[in-house]
Amino acid sequence: METAQTALPLEMIYHWETARAESIYMTQPVGGGKTVDYTWRRAVGEARRMASYLKSLNLPEKSRIGIVSKNCAHWIMADWAIWMAGHISVPLYPTLNADTVQYILEHSGCEALFVGKLDDWDGMKSGVPDAIHCISFPLSPKTDFPTWDDLVAKYPPLKENVQRDPDELATIVYTSGSTGRPKGVMLDFKSLAIAAEGGTSLLEVTANERMLSYLPLSHVFERYLVELGSMKRGFRVYFAESLDTFVEDLRRAEPTLFLAVPRIWTKFQHGVFEKMPQKKLDRLLRIPVLNRIIKKKVLTNLGLQHVKFAGSGSAPLSHDILEWYRNLGLELLEGYGMSENFAYSHTTRPGRARTGYVGEPLPGVDVKISEEGEVLVKSPATMMGYYRDEEKTRQTFTEDGYLRTGDKGELDELGRLKITGRIKEIFKTSKGKYIAPAPIENQLMSHPDVEMVCVSGANQTQPHALVMLSEEALSKSSDPEFREELEKSFTELMAQINQSVDPHEKLKFIAVVDGEWTMENDFLTPTLKLKRNVVEDAYADRVDDWYRAGEAIIWE
Repeated sequence: METAQTALPLEMIYHWETARAESIYMTQPVGGGKTVDYTWRRAVGEARRMASYLKSLNLPEKSRIGIVSKNCAHWIMADWAIWMAGHISVPLYPTLNADTVQYILEHSGCEALFVGKLDDWDGMKSGVPDAIHCISFPLSPKTDFPTWDDLVAKYPPLKENVQRDPDELATIVYTSGSTGRPKGVMLDFKSLAIAAEGGTSLLEVTANERMLSYLPLSHVFERYLVELGSMKRGFRVYFAESLDTFVEDLRRAEPTLFLAVPRIWTKFQHGVFEKMPQKKLDRLLRIPVLNRIIKKKVLTNLGLQHVKFAGSGSAPLSHDILEWYRNLGLELLEGYGMSENFAYSHTTRPGRARTGYVGEPLPGVDVKISEEGEVLVKSPATMMGYYRDEEKTRQTFTEDGYLRTGDKGELDELGRLKITGRIKEIFKTSKGKYIAPAPIENQLMSHPDVEMVCVSGANQTQPHALVMLSEEALSKSSDPEFREELEKSFTELMAQINQSVDPHEKLKFIAVVDGEWTMENDFLTPTLKLKRNVVEDAYADRVDDWYRAGEAIIWE
């Protein structure tokens, strides 16, 4: 894949500004069931006007400019405006606390900040230094900042098609910080361009696709496939209004491509089982005459009836759930990547999926397994390094230029990659045996009443599992009859798992926790990954008592 033949991000949007000038590019909900459509001409035009305003601020060359907002049309237009004005964009998760907001803005040296659609601006704004110049989006909480609409009405559009150098820093993406302070991943324009070209070409993405944008644009997964993918191919992007309107938003978009993290795929499945018990659904799907009708009805109710490819990433998905969706006729492709390579690493190829494997290398990606079993990746979209951290950058690469992923894995005969655990997550029992929690957690996630799992047990004789129930199961957990049934099914599942693993990996007990693990209580990262150390610390003072109790199922 030659860089010279690959259009850079700004070149992509200049192309669509004329080639599809009056085609609707983005559809933005604005409340009350109403939406605003942005054609390519309007979207690029507003970005040009905002770029004029940014240039009028006379900021130092290549200044860092932050974007803190939930996904919306203005998030993408602000990104373009920052690039057009010659600066570098710094996305911030819309769920961060004030301390982390302050850390990122100060570490990156942000000169300005776009403030957009947020649920808890009051809890964030104290982290924004007074010296930073702020601009508010139309959907932002009430502020005294200059507003997007006023500024684009006042400033003329940049007339020239500003170009940026392929090797120039485009964006600093701060990792979601499952442990410690987030690191600033530096990505150049070339990396963004190559990822967009490779991913959309492999899946034969066209300008006729539709996608719903709702996973954080501040994370590379959504930014690569939705923002850069749509910029590359010119397809239409819809935005979700809120969690409450998600199903309505999905039905409005009727996506042909759809992305979700494992927790969402699990919630969708649980939602289906709430309307129709799994055993009844399985029985109906075995009837040839009804099979096709039932499958279509299930996918239509989810708003996924037009989906050609659906993607899952960020964490492993249970094999049972993968097979369940594929049996419904949904081509559910798993992907694998990191912030450090703009998520451009591996994906399942249509028709070549192997359950338990995250797919094959994307075009231009080279992968090998180290002697220690670590997955090493060399991607054309690999970062320039960590911002202001040469030592961590040096530690992250091998001498021959491969990125150390921190994941353990193995390759099959077709080069498909299987992730077997995180090197840092592997723990040792008191017997000196090492355990990778991920494979055991995947088996536990197959239970329909399980929402999240954490397998732990460092320095104990055997591992144990902490289980968070699904919302529906949690609401019924005080019912003695339901609890008895659940306990029986968990006991059976644990026995089944213990038969399939090595002796030192057998679970001692399953502890069912009371309550939820959320971003708000700091158990999850903004990308819904479990903060394993936080979970383990929360129950540390009870674990020894649980081991002494000698019970198979423990209710916290």
